[in-house]
Amino acid sequence: MSMFIILFSVIGYFGLLMLIAWYTSNKADSNSYFTGNKQSPWYIVAFGLIGDSLSGVTFISVPGAVGTNQFSYMQIVIGYIFGYLIIAQFLLPLYYKLNLISIYSYLEKRFGKKAQKTGSLFFILSRIVGASFRLYIALIVLDIYFFSAFKIPFAVSTLIVIGLILLYTYKGGIKTLVWTDTLQSAFLLAGVALSIYVVCQQLNYNLFDAISAVKESPMSKLFFFDDWLDKNNFFKQFFGGIFIAIAMTGLDQNMMQKNLSCKSLGDAQKNIRWFSIVVVFINILFVGLGVLLYQFAALKGIEIPAKTDQLFPTIALNHVGGIGAIVFILGITAATFSSADSVLTTLTTSFCIDILGFDEAQESKEHKTKRHIIHVSFALILFLIIIIFKELNNDSVINQVFKFAGYTYGPLLGLFAFGLFNKINIKDSLVPIVCVASPIVCFALDTFSVQLFGGYKFGQELLILNGMITFFGLWLIRNKKVRSAE
Repeated sequence: MSMFIILFSVIGYFGLLMLIAWYTSNKADSNSYFTGNKQSPWYIVAFGLIGDSLSGVTFISVPGAVGTNQFSYMQIVIGYIFGYLIIAQFLLPLYYKLNLISIYSYLEKRFGKKAQKTGSLFFILSRIVGASFRLYIALIVLDIYFFSAFKIPFAVSTLIVIGLILLYTYKGGIKTLVWTDTLQSAFLLAGVALSIYVVCQQLNYNLFDAISAVKESPMSKLFFFDDWLDKNNFFKQFFGGIFIAIAMTGLDQNMMQKNLSCKSLGDAQKNIRWFSIVVVFINILFVGLGVLLYQFAALKGIEIPAKTDQLFPTIALNHVGGIGAIVFILGITAATFSSADSVLTTLTTSFCIDILGFDEAQESKEHKTKRHIIHVSFALILFLIIIIFKELNNDSVINQVFKFAGYTYGPLLGLFAFGLFNKINIKDSLVPIVCVASPIVCFALDTFSVQLFGGYKFGQELLILNGMITFFGLWLIRNKKVRSAE
């Protein structure tokens, strides 16, 4: 199929995003940008969260990883369910009770300004690196299979994508993102569902044949109880999934800001509870697609790429073609945009409120100008980090950087847990030291775990350990005064 047809499809997709942005950003102000005027329908927010939780990395990597990890990823997803229920039951009521816009304002009320700024900076670091990594992975695929056909250099294609994201998020903020993320979630889901349909056609499978083939495949092994040293052990994955959901959703401004734009606490809780169910079925589609892709490769004699991330794009664009190519490109485009659009808004929100001390209700000309400058600045930072990743051209280094950024959720977990589960006050000025030390200790433990612990390999439980170390460190800097955000 002509690349120009795919190009026009992508242009049409972006046109829809711009139309939504134009409509929703009309007469937008700071309240619209930060809170969506507290008018977001819960079911729209819930559907939009799909795109937030399923980045380009998920879209590309999860199907390919089935060949080596089987369905072990679903053990983490099962843990997500319980983590999301904890968010709905405990964290959302706290955020709504305190009427928070930035969730790290809780840390200021509970501990002090240093804790608030520390929490915000850890979020900003995590999200800048994480969003850059996810965008980089998706852009590499788009570069190989799309932009290169038009001889567009990687730096230029990256600038185009980030510029487009900037265009439709610049003014409307959360009010716009609630609706654009819904569109992107729809395209992302259509991408995986139609990909399954196209591959099934090639394999001459009907729906029941496909389900049977996935179920009977040795790749569909779900539970791993045998080796507790293995990082795929059920208990590591399950409990890790619970705390990943709590830390990377409930304690993450990027995931919470849209939830806090719902009309009421009850609506926000319904949103999270329904999302916790939907996310399981969506991930089943991704791992099921992975099995079908491997079967298709075996049938057609296609060599499995050394990097299994390339399996899905290789088959979709080089061996299926036609509608399959369009579906894949639109799916990865939706995943790419959803990986970064809300990040620009939520990074700007956290920086303005937590670092600069903006009053979110105040719409002064000076504040509005600063907000726009910060929004654009974060877009430029994403661009620069992606270009650095490309210049490094070393997957192991880049993955280590991304992995280390994930460690920064441990201090957030420890800070919030310490604040919620006791009324002990701490020496606010020492909070940054504790929160920096904890991920460094965890990184060292992870690096040398095989030598230190008789072959033990850390999995998702490292996040729990990180939070515990932070919690213990905060206990060490306690004082006798009691301070509460209640």
